[in-house]
Amino acid sequence: MAPVRVGLVGCGFSASLHIEGYKKLPPEQCQVVAVCGVPKQMAEDFADEHDIPAAYGSMEELLEKAEVDAVDLAVPNHLHAPFIIAAAEAGKHCLCEKPLTGYFGGPDTKDDELIGRAVPKSTMLEEAKREVERVIKAIESAGIKFGYAENWLYAPSYVKLWNLAKAAGGTILRIEAEESHSGSHAEYAKRWRSSGGGSLMVKGSHPLGAALQLKWWEGEEKFGKPIRAASVVCEVGNLTWIDSFTKEPTHYVRTGWQDVEDWGIIVVRFEDGSVAEVKAGDTTLGGVHNYLEAYLSNARLRANINPNDSCVAYAPEGTIFEPEYISEKIETKGGWTFPSPDEDWHQGYPQEIADFVAAIREDRQPISGAALAREVTLVLYAAYVSAEEGRRVDLGPILA
Repeated sequence: MAPVRVGLVGCGFSASLHIEGYKKLPPEQCQVVAVCGVPKQMAEDFADEHDIPAAYGSMEELLEKAEVDAVDLAVPNHLHAPFIIAAAEAGKHCLCEKPLTGYFGGPDTKDDELIGRAVPKSTMLEEAKREVERVIKAIESAGIKFGYAENWLYAPSYVKLWNLAKAAGGTILRIEAEESHSGSHAEYAKRWRSSGGGSLMVKGSHPLGAALQLKWWEGEEKFGKPIRAASVVCEVGNLTWIDSFTKEPTHYVRTGWQDVEDWGIIVVRFEDGSVAEVKAGDTTLGGVHNYLEAYLSNARLRANINPNDSCVAYAPEGTIFEPEYISEKIETKGGWTFPSPDEDWHQGYPQEIADFVAAIREDRQPISGAALAREVTLVLYAAYVSAEEGRRVDLGPILA
């Protein structure tokens, strides 16, 4: 069987994570043969750095000129839907970063409009659902393999948690999960027009997806069908807008959030009455804080994705460990830290890449696919409606 030829769309932070995953695969299984980016010089520099044969200035040019079997979309959120559809229409398998899509304004919306403050969240939900269904239809009509790049599903600690839950056989009564850190380094994440939401969208989609999938698998294991989300309650906030915080001389968390939240919490109630508490924020110091805890009727399980204590270090000054890498988004290398021996592996990035390539070669869908991508997007926007309107939102008609 010939190797899967991949075109990488984007050359930023996500692309740098993905390319390392492809490098871990044998060349007889997979080869990244092209990359594109704007401006084209960025793509050319990325190609030189990673020994990619060809670089292009747009996805259209890549699809037209490069011989690829699949594309990997590592682009800002507002580009996901049109790029997925373009890939599907070209008959290319597709791996896409989260979220699947969202609401980013209409055709007449100006780039500088603060739609997060102006557009009702109920309108956003309606438009997002239409866009979701358009993307899903394109994927299904083309018959392509679609990978939803939810790395949490591939993180070794999460995989082990599910295996233990399955072995225990008890009921998953409650799930608590969180992704937080000191703030996204991507400027597009600070505006709804390009991100589709704030902390809950950019970070909360990870623990939400992991929680939804856990109950989905539990239902399939016990009853032959998934246990799905039934309702949602949500609260959001802008903690960096607090008056006393704005007057502090030094800020250790990122600021500048324009029309998106920098903190949020979602409580999902499932069809069987169990619940999931999902938290996300851009106001947490000490590095990336990723975990999922499952409370079963006969066990208690916790997956520490970030940080984990496989290696622990102490230094009285932050300069002592320079230039050795410790972990993502920590403010200092001084004091006690948790250096990650292989951060990408602990977070599941190489595994999600390997599964996508294997799915193409084995003629199956990836473990993390379109069904989860659809569910996460719709539950998130229903949560935004809940927060804005101060009520519980029934997910039955939304997920139908």
